[in-house]
Amino acid sequence: MKPTITLEYCPKCNWLLRSAWMAQELLTTFADELHGVLLHPSDTSGRFTVWVDGRELFDRKAAGRFPDIKELKQLVRDAVAPGKSLGHSDRPA
Repeated sequence: MKPTITLEYCPKCNWLLRSAWMAQELLTTFADELHGVLLHPSDTSGRFTVWVDGRELFDRKAAGRFPDIKELKQLVRDAVAPGKSLGHSDRPA
């Protein structure tokens, strides 16, 4: 079975739109590799965490920031499709 990405976000912080945009980007980039992307409103204030099948990939509080989309795509790629090229997103900044 293909993996599922979960974006756990704080609804009190109004992070739904950011999460939905990131979900769209992931679904577009990994259309063949993912089962889906789940948007999960958190009970914990200030939370933004990205999971792959229950394994944490990124935590905003631990990092002290949000991931940019390039970083998030690279993290997801490394977890679900290590051989996949991300084109311009793989080039150094």
